[in-house]
Amino acid sequence: MVRFPGSIIKRQWAATEARDYGYGGVTAVARATGLARDTIAAGLRELEYRDRHPDEPVSERLRRGGAGRKRATESDPTLAAALEALLEPLTRGDSMSPLRWTCKSTRRLATELAGQGHRVGYRTVAWLLHEAGYSLQANRKTREGDQHPDRNAQFEFINAQATRFQRRRQPVISVDTKKKELVGDFRNGGREWHPEGEPEEVRVHDFQDKGLGKAIPYGVYDVTHNQGWVSVGVDHDTAYFATASIRRWWEEMGSQRFPRATGLFITADGGGSNSYRTRLWKVALQGLADAIGLKLTVSHFPPGTSKWNKVEHRLSCFITQNWRGKPLVSIQVIVNLIAATRTTKDLIVKAAVDEAKYETGLTVTDEQLAKVHLRPAQFHGEWNYTIKPHSSKI
Repeated sequence: MVRFPGSIIKRQWAATEARDYGYGGVTAVARATGLARDTIAAGLRELEYRDRHPDEPVSERLRRGGAGRKRATESDPTLAAALEALLEPLTRGDSMSPLRWTCKSTRRLATELAGQGHRVGYRTVAWLLHEAGYSLQANRKTREGDQHPDRNAQFEFINAQATRFQRRRQPVISVDTKKKELVGDFRNGGREWHPEGEPEEVRVHDFQDKGLGKAIPYGVYDVTHNQGWVSVGVDHDTAYFATASIRRWWEEMGSQRFPRATGLFITADGGGSNSYRTRLWKVALQGLADAIGLKLTVSHFPPGTSKWNKVEHRLSCFITQNWRGKPLVSIQVIVNLIAATRTTKDLIVKAAVDEAKYETGLTVTDEQLAKVHLRPAQFHGEWNYTIKPHSSKI
């Protein structure tokens, strides 16, 4: 097959050869070059137009502006959401990057979408995945030991729970403590624009300034509305700090978004201040349920899977990107940078300082734990459970 650079040169050259050939020229040139007959015919029309208008350049466009097949998401507005729903239980991604990937093939996804009534091929699925921030990933040696045998089942359980809550227009949040940050003129990873030769000067050594301390950002991400709340603590990351952050989200944002809510679904990591192993977390949740009057349903991610938590790749990573290269010189600067975080998907973030003191080393007695209205789920009750307010009649 003869190949030529540039589609306009190629089709007009072929059209010239076909015209010189005479009768049957289009067919002969198409066979010789492998070009479509329609392409050669378009070239002939362009040659005729050029002969009539020798001073006007010929456009390379085959179709008039706006013509051609519509994008799949334009003809099927629900397609992107349907694809995202298929990916949710098994979506993976680095907590510090918006990049995600999936273990499902594009052909399998296309087949599942077709089963739901969407007319889509695997190439279109690949394009949609790319647009949504997914990419092909190779294996990488990062995991030590065996993963929990019910890991994927727990992912699917969490996804099903979230779907049920959203269908009933009940709030679904993802929570976690972001990495603690030194407050002061310390070096912060990343770069930003400055006049040449005038970088912002920071300290050589990252020794904590006892006068400024550390910032402890606890994030609450509203999965349904793509909104986030961050409480920036200055004391300790404890279970009471975590539940206080959730309460502030509810008072500042959640109650306005869900005025008729009777329950709240919380997804959290398996460790840290919101660890499923910690008695204090259960007691603190009971206090939260009593304070806001909602039945709290909690699901924890299996050990070693914290990066799958939505707050990581829908909120925390964008906060990190927003303040990269900027020294976090004060708590107020940190709050302002967090609140200024925006994305192309219209993420809204609010933030505030939590100046309260949170005591560490608290011990929860059996009597205190017995007062918690906790009901474990049938599937992995240690990971999945519900806590009702003491005044609840549900």
